[in-house]
Amino acid sequence: MAGCTTDCVEKPISICFQKFGRFVGTYPWWFFISPLVISAVLGSGFYFLEEREANDIEDQFTPVNGPAKLERQFVQENFPQNDSVFSNQRLYTDGVYASFIAVSRSSNILTDAAFQEIVTLDRKVKELNVAMGHEVLTFEGLCARRYKKCIPNKILDIYKYYGNNLVSYIFLGYSVGGVNINSTVIKSAKSVRLLYFLKEDNRTRTDLWLNEFLKVFPSNLSLNFIKVGHIVTHSTSLSRQMEFEANTRDVIPLFSITYVIAIAFSILSCLRFDCVRNKVWVATFGVLSAGLAVLSAFGMMLHIGVPFVMTVANSPFLILGIGVDDMFILISCWQQTNVHDQVETRLSKTYKEAAISITITTLTDVLAFYIGLMTPFRSVRSFCLYTSTSILFCYIYSITFFGAFLVLNGRRENSNKHWLTCKEVPEECPIGQSKWYELCCVGGAYDPHTGKEEVQPMNHFFKKYYGPFLTKSGTKVFVIVLYCIYLIISIYGCFQIQEGIDLRNLAADDSYVVKYYDNEKAYFSEYGPNIMVVIRREFPYWDEKYMSDLETCIEDFKNLSFIEKDIFTSWIKSYKYYGYHSKLNLSAEDVFKDNLGSFLRFYSDFKQDVNFTNNSIHASRFFIQTVNISTALDEMNMLNKLRETAQKCPVPLLVYHPAFIYHDQYAVIVTNTIQNIAVTTAVMLLISLLLIPNPLCSLWVTFSIASVIVGVTGFMALWDVNLDTISMIILVVCIGFSVDFSAHISYAFVSNKKPSANEKAVEALFHLGYPILQGAVSTILGVVVLSASKNYIFRTFFKIMFLVILSGLFHGLTFIPVFLTFFDMCSGTPANKKSGPEEQAMKNSHGNNVQAMARDVEVKEREIYENRNFQPDNHRTCQTQPGSAIWMITGNNHHVQENNMCVASTIPMFRVDNQTYEVHMYTPSDDTMLRVNCQSKGQNSEGQICVFGNSNHIQDSNVPTLNSSDLAIL
Repeated sequence: MAGCTTDCVEKPISICFQKFGRFVGTYPWWFFISPLVISAVLGSGFYFLEEREANDIEDQFTPVNGPAKLERQFVQENFPQNDSVFSNQRLYTDGVYASFIAVSRSSNILTDAAFQEIVTLDRKVKELNVAMGHEVLTFEGLCARRYKKCIPNKILDIYKYYGNNLVSYIFLGYSVGGVNINSTVIKSAKSVRLLYFLKEDNRTRTDLWLNEFLKVFPSNLSLNFIKVGHIVTHSTSLSRQMEFEANTRDVIPLFSITYVIAIAFSILSCLRFDCVRNKVWVATFGVLSAGLAVLSAFGMMLHIGVPFVMTVANSPFLILGIGVDDMFILISCWQQTNVHDQVETRLSKTYKEAAISITITTLTDVLAFYIGLMTPFRSVRSFCLYTSTSILFCYIYSITFFGAFLVLNGRRENSNKHWLTCKEVPEECPIGQSKWYELCCVGGAYDPHTGKEEVQPMNHFFKKYYGPFLTKSGTKVFVIVLYCIYLIISIYGCFQIQEGIDLRNLAADDSYVVKYYDNEKAYFSEYGPNIMVVIRREFPYWDEKYMSDLETCIEDFKNLSFIEKDIFTSWIKSYKYYGYHSKLNLSAEDVFKDNLGSFLRFYSDFKQDVNFTNNSIHASRFFIQTVNISTALDEMNMLNKLRETAQKCPVPLLVYHPAFIYHDQYAVIVTNTIQNIAVTTAVMLLISLLLIPNPLCSLWVTFSIASVIVGVTGFMALWDVNLDTISMIILVVCIGFSVDFSAHISYAFVSNKKPSANEKAVEALFHLGYPILQGAVSTILGVVVLSASKNYIFRTFFKIMFLVILSGLFHGLTFIPVFLTFFDMCSGTPANKKSGPEEQAMKNSHGNNVQAMARDVEVKEREIYENRNFQPDNHRTCQTQPGSAIWMITGNNHHVQENNMCVASTIPMFRVDNQTYEVHMYTPSDDTMLRVNCQSKGQNSEGQICVFGNSNHIQDSNVPTLNSSDLAIL
């Protein structure tokens, strides 16, 4: 279908790469050494690694312009903290604190014996001190104060007065957990939480004390009624950040393991039982090429000053998979070239065949990551910058450093030298030598029929068994049913996905922080955050009409299912109560304002809730209490409902809590992920249309992208992976990798010249099935070590990459080949070129004969290949004997060796009479040496070359020179 091809971009690129390959093959040492030097220079950027680290959780894992950050700024400007009257309820940050949760061995912790141990723990905390120069820092000197006293833990003070029975009208929701209430009395409780707040004015001093708390608190605990370990857990305001930064130490040892596995697998999969054709060093330097790419890219980013976030530590594993995948494609194409060609010719042909394939995958991967820069998460941006740059370097080093090594290795093979000793070895085993000698000391075998390296068993498997099996009608039906099942499960999973990152997952599984969070969730999840509702403009609080609107809004908040109606803190309510008892007419503006100052001085807590300056109330706030907020879905619904209620209110309101900074991810994570996927998929379609010479097959590639994304999203939800900033990064990766497999197969499908769709599918699997399988397995092996990580981020990376590779592999080797066979119009074989009148007449007269001969030749070639009945290799190019008086033939490039062609006596040759158009056929008596002369019009379409006798080349006066009009094309 000629009209279906779009090779106006693909063909020039292939030609350019062909020329570039010849250039690299001519000067390999320049292209081999230069990347090493560049990597060494750029790699010096790792000197700046420590100062480029940016692992602040809020800065990296929350939206850059999240609404809560603007709300916090408003709260901070209008309600500055009063350090002399500390109130943790009114903090606009998480505060600076240390804390521990004690859980009773029995069903009740409210016993004298248990409380004596809690008091002992409390005393140990307060006695902690740490030296800072000549100064000793104590809790008493650093604690947050209220009326010049350290903020107490109410549960301890109350217990002194009420003993075992705690009166419930005092709110202890954040202090006592697992309670059993009888009327107004707490009869029993399972756990107690104590909090120790510090002043925020000098973080250097408080951080020293908190670090001392972390060192000392877990040790030397001997308790009888409270269990240590999982039962007494501790944390500080620094813990989450410190544990997150410590995760980088967990992944560093995995790098070395990963690269050892990758090198081992690459060597094993490229191993040949031929001491000359062995690709051990090729595989090793292919992995090294990926390592150099990471070194160069990371070093350059560090030199530039791009922040290094811990998520970037996943990138080398990804780059290794991409680099090894390109390596296998290049090796596969190299093995399809003629071993007798010059190495620069072999590399040029390799680049011509492989360049478009690896260019498509590189472009799609790089653009996918650059589109990822649109996300509002800095951690994602840093990951995308480092990874996209690494992929570019990986691509450049693949066609320079690795290509140059292919040439150097090819020169060794041409000299028939041993892969390890580099000494020349015989091509045939001497008589009397053992099989071990033949295996270790004899090499250089190739396929004498094609002149290529011998077909590997796995390639033979794809051509002989898997490809024909896959293209059977029954198999196709099974594949369609299998795909439908895959799609149904994937779509179901997409509806089960949870959003947002749980902050406990930023610490390692065995971290003390995780244990603390577990106890917090188990015993203190009944009461959620205490939300401040802010009236953000001047408001006539004395006007009954306006106050009626505000009261209606307050009732709307109280009526929300997750709001506790009875726990409500409001300065205006207390002020009205104060005015009622003072007999003040607060409905009058002047009375309201004149008495407000004295009320706020008397009730100092409420003074922090009203921005009353220049006789105007610029802003004020009240507080509502949430309950039963325990899951990410609860947090998302809470935030959405609160903001929706505030927006509907005629009074200008905003809602805020420090946790909202992290909850903001719920508002953008889904829409941003969908936006990135949509834009990236559109770009992938454009690239496929430009570089794959068939529009319909480009649509199949795009379909594969969408299918893989749906599958990965659905199955990751069923594998308990949330949609968060980490998984969003990998979903961007998913797009690039889903293109890799389908693009390789689709391009191979449309670019080969087989006549039927089934044969095209088999041929595509024959050439690229094994390299794709190698790339997939190597990538999985590259990330499988991450499954052993104690950190959620790295395990999530493994899970999603495993799903991406597995799903992409099934699409590339099963679904897409089958789907492509349904559309013969996807055939990339160009229609016959328009012929001149002579050629057209010849085709009309003798078309049937030519087609018959072509079929006979094809059948014969197929029989020769399948039966392995090749011509014996007598170590000569061919014997030169005089041919027939007049003859011509066409052949493929791999039949030509240094402008010579071997013509077997079994191949018919013919001449067409220009007058009668009769075909005169000849058969040479023996192999004949032919000279190739394609500088004239005799040069045929790509992949074919016309060969004809010429008295200038063959010293035989009986062989006339043929003109281009004498040629007939098989």
